[in-house]
Amino acid sequence: MAFSERLYENVKPIWEKNHNHPFVQGMGDGTLDREKFRYFMIQDYLYLIEYSKLFAIGAAKASDVKTMGEFAKLLDSTLNTEMDLHRQYAKKFDISEEELENAKPAAVTVSYTHYMLAVGQNGGLAELVASLLPCMWSYAEIGKSLSQIPGASDHEFYGEWINMYADDEFQELTQWTINMLDRLTHGKPEHELKHLEEIFLNTTRFEYMFWDMAYKGEMWPTE
Repeated sequence: MAFSERLYENVKPIWEKNHNHPFVQGMGDGTLDREKFRYFMIQDYLYLIEYSKLFAIGAAKASDVKTMGEFAKLLDSTLNTEMDLHRQYAKKFDISEEELENAKPAAVTVSYTHYMLAVGQNGGLAELVASLLPCMWSYAEIGKSLSQIPGASDHEFYGEWINMYADDEFQELTQWTINMLDRLTHGKPEHELKHLEEIFLNTTRFEYMFWDMAYKGEMWPTE
């Protein structure tokens, strides 16, 4: 069994909770409150700024030019495609670029991104990939799943989000990252695999927390 298959099986209960979260389900059937998605878009934009740095760290930690190039492709895709979509898409929700640039991150956004950056900076390439993969992989799975719901891809407000993550290019980038983790973990001893599994589990938990934060419109417990 490839390490990615092991991860998938072990986090399946949380994965299913992500897929079944009312925020995700609401995008699929079109019933999600627009204000909830508006809040999500702002926090996700802030998240992507920090997430992009992981690909830059990956390029620096890579031991060959090909891998450096793939991380550069992921960095470019995130900064110049995904974030541009956010800026354009945000206009549908009356979110100006000024509001995006001046927004403050919520507690979950800070915790999630700082955890990944700490793992990426302090660990090796396998640790970095294990930390960033749940976001890519779960979005690819959610996008593909929601795109199969009749009418979801054409929805006035949520169709663009679904189409972006169901897109073949994003699916291919995700699969490349999964394959890289399998290559990096091949032959590793069990204690190292367990360490990587814990990292993957933690960021999978953060994925659920991010959906939940957006659904509830949470910032900080003191506010």
